[in-house]
Amino acid sequence: MSFRDAIDNFYERLVVDAIDATREPGDTADFLTDVMCVALNRLPSRYYRHTIDMMFYLADEELRGMKDKSLAAVQGAREFVREHKRE
Repeated sequence: MSFRDAIDNFYERLVVDAIDATREPGDTADFLTDVMCVALNRLPSRYYRHTIDMMFYLADEELRGMKDKSLAAVQGAREFVREHKRE
């Protein structure tokens, strides 16, 4: 395993969860991938090496805030992608 494979961005997990929570009939994989990219570009990076470290050291209030930011970013990204649909 490469050292590059040893880190992740915690917001990726939160954005996936927010996408799952806001999924609508007719959402395609291509649309959701665009939504994920736009949403992640609107959020800060929060890298971690071990999931247990992130969960242990993250205060409940901070996690709730990160989840709220992720949901708002996904909702905004859904609108943005709809308005800028590739033809």
